[in-house]
Amino acid sequence: MDRYIEKLDKRWRALPIGKQHQYTLYFFVGYLLLTAGVIFKVWYDAGKSNDMVIEHIENPVLKKKESPAALQDTVSTILKNQIYERK
Repeated sequence: MDRYIEKLDKRWRALPIGKQHQYTLYFFVGYLLLTAGVIFKVWYDAGKSNDMVIEHIENPVLKKKESPAALQDTVSTILKNQIYERK
């Protein structure tokens, strides 16, 4: 990897200063256009829909119909099954 980077650096330094400035300007303009496009897209999406509903977060465990005692029993059942499987 280091050899590849050194090779690219040598090729860059071999270019005339005018070409280096020109390529740097092209990369900057491309980056500027990309940034402006992303900012416009975010601005457009934010202004388009304001129908976000904010609600409280509900605990999914409390939504279940199962009783907590059944959940506790499953842990002991799993441990018992593991003990019996060892024999």
